[in-house]
Amino acid sequence: MTLTVLGKASSINVRKVLWTCVELGLDPAREDWGSGFADTRVPEFLALNPNGLVPVLREGERVLWESNTICRYLCAREGRTDLLPAAPWPRALVERWMDWQATELNTAWRGAFMSLVRRDPAHADPARIASSIVAWNAAMAILEAQLAVTGGFVAGPDFTLADIGIGLSVNRWRMTPMERPDLPAVAAYVARLAQRAGWRLHGDNGIP
Repeated sequence: MTLTVLGKASSINVRKVLWTCVELGLDPAREDWGSGFADTRVPEFLALNPNGLVPVLREGERVLWESNTICRYLCAREGRTDLLPAAPWPRALVERWMDWQATELNTAWRGAFMSLVRRDPAHADPARIASSIVAWNAAMAILEAQLAVTGGFVAGPDFTLADIGIGLSVNRWRMTPMERPDLPAVAAYVARLAQRAGWRLHGDNGIP
């Protein structure tokens, strides 16, 4: 069945799915939905995702939303246990970092990013921006410590599905105009990601 990804290519969560597809050798169709493109609040889209958010994956009559769920499904669909292990414990180690990116890390950067990059007036309070920068850098310090231990990728020595969301967030951190600490393990991690086509297409592509 034909795979179609609904969502604009600049969305970090859409890019998460698109990078996963590169890793899997998939070439889905894509439709532009979201700010600046088709309205995700119209009934047609809300029938697919009642949250009115991208990405949405269509596979024939099947519909999925939530980017991490879509990425997990695609890895399982293609039998890629190198990216998402089948055994419970190693799988949990990968999913832990996926969930951390979607909750702790995203929460930390939201205020600073929405103000300094998106220029959203609702996030213009200087104290909240400063607090978000502190929280964002603190979360990145957690990642730095993990990468210093693994010496490779976030869940261990090998690239996994967790590195897609984490990698995109690292790119956002690097591109946001703010003060950042020197994190050598993160810098080495970026150099390893740079060897992957998915990172070059959907991570280090000039979009924060």
